[in-house]
Amino acid sequence: MPMARNLSPVSRADLATLTAWTVASDGRSIARRLQFADFQEAFAFMTRVALRAEQLNHHPDWRNVWRQVDIVLSTHDVGGLTHLDLELARFIDKIAPPQPI
Repeated sequence: MPMARNLSPVSRADLATLTAWTVASDGRSIARRLQFADFQEAFAFMTRVALRAEQLNHHPDWRNVWRQVDIVLSTHDVGGLTHLDLELARFIDKIAPPQPI
């Protein structure tokens, strides 16, 4: 099981590479909204993320309504962002379909 560790101030620069994500005003979480063609596509996406989250032992806070998935990532046991959040966000970005503008 990966150990959670806080990101150093230098590592927070990595957040700038996550252009599809919004950093919370307190800097303790990142969020993203994704749209899919339909519920089945959204659920299939969530299943892939769930499998990766289980491997990392790091689970998102998320919500699904029909074809929309809202995701918030934070490491609750340390009260902020860690390398696990960045790793899961990058995985999500890799498998997410192109989003409408």
